[in-house]
Amino acid sequence: MDNDHVRRGLAAVGSAVFFVLAPGVFAGLAPWWLTGWRSRDPLPLWAPVRMFGIALIATCLIVLVQAFARFVSEGLGTPAPVAPPQQLVIGGLYRYVRNPK
Repeated sequence: MDNDHVRRGLAAVGSAVFFVLAPGVFAGLAPWWLTGWRSRDPLPLWAPVRMFGIALIATCLIVLVQAFARFVSEGLGTPAPVAPPQQLVIGGLYRYVRNPK
């Protein structure tokens, strides 16, 4: 195995751990702890709003997973500050944002 494969493997593991810790805790677990949310029977008229919410969450998850994967494949690193990418990530959605170069 060459050095890039090892780096890419470590970056993938690091990104997976960071994915669970950062977005998982701050977007999932913390709001649940703060609100004490419990599942109840929804009102019938809320079905379209719930479906829109599910579609919005699914879309955002796709974008987030692609960003994390791009850090691994293109940058050989993670989005986590403790293991930053070795190369500037400029592909995918990152090509449409202002970058520091």
